[in-house]
Amino acid sequence: MPTDLFDEQQTGYQPLAARMRPAILDEYLGQDHILGTDKALRKALEQGNPHSMVLWGPPGVGKTTLARLIAQLSDAHFESISAVLAGVKDIREAVERAKLHRAQSGQKTILFVDEVHRFNKSQQDAFLPYIEEGTLIFIGATTENPSFELNSALLSRARVYLLRSLGTDVLVSMIDHALADNERGLGQRNIEIDQNAIETLARAADGDGRRALNLLEVAVDLAHRDGEVERVDNTVVDEVLQGHARRYDKGGDIFYDQISAFHKSVRGSSPDGALYWYARMLDGGCDPLYVARRLLAIASEDIGNADPRAMEVALNACSAFERLGPAEGERAIAQAAIYCACAPKSNAVYLAFNQAKADVGQDPSYEVPAHLRNAPTNLMKELGYGDEYRYAHNEEQGYAAGECYLPEEIRHRRYYQPESRGLEIKIGDKLEHLRQLDQTSSRKRYSNSESDENRN
Repeated sequence: MPTDLFDEQQTGYQPLAARMRPAILDEYLGQDHILGTDKALRKALEQGNPHSMVLWGPPGVGKTTLARLIAQLSDAHFESISAVLAGVKDIREAVERAKLHRAQSGQKTILFVDEVHRFNKSQQDAFLPYIEEGTLIFIGATTENPSFELNSALLSRARVYLLRSLGTDVLVSMIDHALADNERGLGQRNIEIDQNAIETLARAADGDGRRALNLLEVAVDLAHRDGEVERVDNTVVDEVLQGHARRYDKGGDIFYDQISAFHKSVRGSSPDGALYWYARMLDGGCDPLYVARRLLAIASEDIGNADPRAMEVALNACSAFERLGPAEGERAIAQAAIYCACAPKSNAVYLAFNQAKADVGQDPSYEVPAHLRNAPTNLMKELGYGDEYRYAHNEEQGYAAGECYLPEEIRHRRYYQPESRGLEIKIGDKLEHLRQLDQTSSRKRYSNSESDENRN
């Protein structure tokens, strides 16, 4: 049964958020970047010229509402299916109803597909011919990144609009409107609630309009009764918000955005940023050990030999968490995050290793030079394995000046380029000293008569 028909027949209880769904475009708040007075989408809708689109945004920002408003403004028949429950059969039935409406009245049909990212490739492909021939106007809603979750063929036929989380001021306006509306909202009830409580509910909704109105409805249900007055004070709000978690989708865009912000804060030497995003992730239910493992990667990728102790600190934080549990272990991870943020930074190891892997992948399989080969048998010794190998510990300064440890064909390549930060300053100085010894050595492994490209 189409969702709109079901809504028309439903006469029982509806949540406040459903009753307060905007009925006109001017009531639709928080997405001025796409629906402002001078925006192309608004102009197209006001002219009754909708197009296929994908509405991408977090929960509770108005994706379903906007789809319904588009149908209303376009005088179009509205069909709605959910990818959580529907299959190809449901898609075909919706298409048949769209064809029937067009044949009987010439009315166009908007097919709204909620959670469209839940459809697999073949299910998404089922829409393509009907979008192409104009049987229906497709509007998909998704909380996931369309670039990863939707077929390129479907994306090429639909424009993507990003809907943003609703600001606290927008949520406050929604709550105020619900409290004042006599027909759909709570205006007929004698509710007394101060502005501080309203703002607390708005902040707790965390950008989600539906959640804001749901929290308001629960708060009113728990209000203190004083005659005909229903009083919502801070005590009621605190009770409503007990155990309330912020929006956080493990494995989704918000998760990856926050871990990205954490990583970039540490890389950017901002202990404050690192602590904030770490706390945000913990507040949303992130496993602290995931953050600790990310610190291990940062210690190698972004700090490296500028401060090798960062790896040890990160490892110790993991161990501390496993031994102490969350209460104390989370603080150990915070300590490691601060240390890594404050440490000198170098990606020299990261770059050197990636370049070495890239070269190995595209170069021929150069043979190991004879002097570097192992010679455990007489035959190998007779073949020259290990000949002229110079044992570094027996050399002056413990260094075999002029020796080479790369294949002759690539003898001049240099992968590791220390930065002028932290311990790598000393490492760089030492390597430069060793290179000077190589240059002045009378025992150079290979002749310099032929020069290879210096891969710096």
